[in-house]
Amino acid sequence: MATTAPVHPVDEVPPVRQLAAFGLQHVLAMYAGAVAVPLIVGSAMKLSAAELAYLITADLLVCGIATLIQCVGFWRFGVRLPIMQGCTFAAVSPMVLIGTTGGGLPAIYGSVIVAGLAIALLAPVFGKLLRFFPPLVTGTVILIIGVSLLPVAGNWAAGGQGAKGFGEPKNLALAGFVLLVVLGVQRFAPAFLSRIAVLIGIVVGLAVAVPFGFTDFGGVGDADWLGISTPFHFGTPTFHASAIASMLVVALVTMTETTGDLIAVGEMTDRGVEPRTLADGLRADGLSTVLGGVFNTFPYTAYAQNVGLVGMTRVRSRWVVAAAGGMLVLLGLLPKLGAVVAAIPAPVLGGAGLVMFGTVAASGLKTLAQVDFKGNDNLTVVAVSVAVGMLPVGVPTVYAQFPDWFQTVMNSGISAGCLTAIVLNLLFNHLPGKAGSPAKAAEPDEASVTA
Repeated sequence: MATTAPVHPVDEVPPVRQLAAFGLQHVLAMYAGAVAVPLIVGSAMKLSAAELAYLITADLLVCGIATLIQCVGFWRFGVRLPIMQGCTFAAVSPMVLIGTTGGGLPAIYGSVIVAGLAIALLAPVFGKLLRFFPPLVTGTVILIIGVSLLPVAGNWAAGGQGAKGFGEPKNLALAGFVLLVVLGVQRFAPAFLSRIAVLIGIVVGLAVAVPFGFTDFGGVGDADWLGISTPFHFGTPTFHASAIASMLVVALVTMTETTGDLIAVGEMTDRGVEPRTLADGLRADGLSTVLGGVFNTFPYTAYAQNVGLVGMTRVRSRWVVAAAGGMLVLLGLLPKLGAVVAAIPAPVLGGAGLVMFGTVAASGLKTLAQVDFKGNDNLTVVAVSVAVGMLPVGVPTVYAQFPDWFQTVMNSGISAGCLTAIVLNLLFNHLPGKAGSPAKAAEPDEASVTA
């Protein structure tokens, strides 16, 4: 009698109601970050309100398409893991510079298209670098990802960076209330409800926020019912050498960050990322970035905040995140729905973000627990890598006097910490030891894909 092979949790398809709830949870976790990039770039270029709204709906549409490519996959595109895609913040400064001094939005989109093609072409090369990500490096990178996101949650909890009344006690009280709801549901609710603890926390927080005047839904009435992003809405892309050069640096940074995120999700879901699947995931990033340049939006990468949600809820199905991608497509096509989600106040997201981002950091510690720290310099590798990664997070202007390309790489705590961890691991664990030092024990998993 033939037996059916067990389905890996990553490939399981939950019931429709669970897909909807889990997927919505992922959308709410990344929405604020997704719309922040077009808002920042568009505002810096002094676009009109209508043009800003167009940028946001275009971004949400391509976010959804990019997520579907990454989760569902076709041919050699997509890592086929629960990975949400969104605009990368690493590109914000270069794009603002290009847009305001180097040719406007057409020059941005020209450089984005070239960067996307470069990512797709370089994906196999990055896939072969996976051996340089042993548990010592991956655990450190995951820890840095989580810790570097915590200030984002802190800003949300205080009311949102630049918001009127930033840091008022009522904002932090609302964030703290949402955090308590999330923890209470996760601890005491039945299994299914505990897995949507973040969603419940956000819904309850929103229900409390509305009567206390934290938000209103006035913008919902003003939003259009239907909005379709057409290719090259802002004009035919132009290609400037300086703009392309800066965006290629961004491409290398986002590939490094995405590699860390993919490895983190692979460990959380017990489906280790291999060189081929890493290349497939990066190739999907490249395709999505090209689509971004065509459909009036920006470079795309894996979103670390949703990595934390996967670890916290322990829901490993990629179809859940694919459902979230479908919701983003709807939000991009139906601006009125997007306006509803946009009405969620920042402190509500902050309370949920604290536990999600902390979960990412804790997952890094879990991976580091597998590393041998006796009789070697592994502790130094972790210590210095975390320090370098946190430097631009704690002191955002620390590299302000350095060249633009250097700032693009090092102002991202994730890429700075990742590069440092790789270099220090090679220095201390691969180069010949100093005279009189104890022989370094070879890490059994050094050449393997995962810890």
